[in-house]
Amino acid sequence: MATSFYGGALDQILVEEKSNVRTLILNRPQMLNAISYTMIYQLLKYFKAYEEDSNVKLVIVKGMGKAFSAGGDAKVAARIITEGHWTLAAKFYEKQLSLNYVMATYQKPQVSLINGIVMGAGAGASMHGKFRVVTENTVFAMPETSLGLFPDVGASYFLSRLPGFLGEYLGLTGARLDGAEMLACGLATHFVLSSVHFIDYLPL
Repeated sequence: MATSFYGGALDQILVEEKSNVRTLILNRPQMLNAISYTMIYQLLKYFKAYEEDSNVKLVIVKGMGKAFSAGGDAKVAARIITEGHWTLAAKFYEKQLSLNYVMATYQKPQVSLINGIVMGAGAGASMHGKFRVVTENTVFAMPETSLGLFPDVGASYFLSRLPGFLGEYLGLTGARLDGAEMLACGLATHFVLSSVHFIDYLPL
């Protein structure tokens, strides 16, 4: 029970250190980087530590494999609730929303490199970054309504700021956007081909 809830191995977030830059890599490629409790806990720990560390000037978040993150590990959360362990599910969402808040109010430059699928909780772990870099491979959606849920993870903030009623449309229908469409509506700040080294094009 505990292993499946917490997501298993503790290397689900990899860290690369280069000069004053810290890169956090979502590392569950076989699960399309579905965000587990372990990932949330580790991301929250690293973000808080880096904000206090004067040697860290930039934090980057990206995904391993073909997805940034396909969303939260909702299947595990639903299972533990049906098994009567609702307090564990509440803890999962409490930490997840705390992470979204920390990212949204972060005092240091934060870059989300979104090369591939980004949905649900994956959007919560990327859309709050100051720089949101997408590629020709990016696919965005908030598909919670198809699961009987609603868009959370701070989506009411970033969707409500899209032009016209696009945010409401995306939240209600789960419709998908590609990278170019994300740039056009403001969900992304930069578009770079996946073959290009991202950091060379960031105005830091």
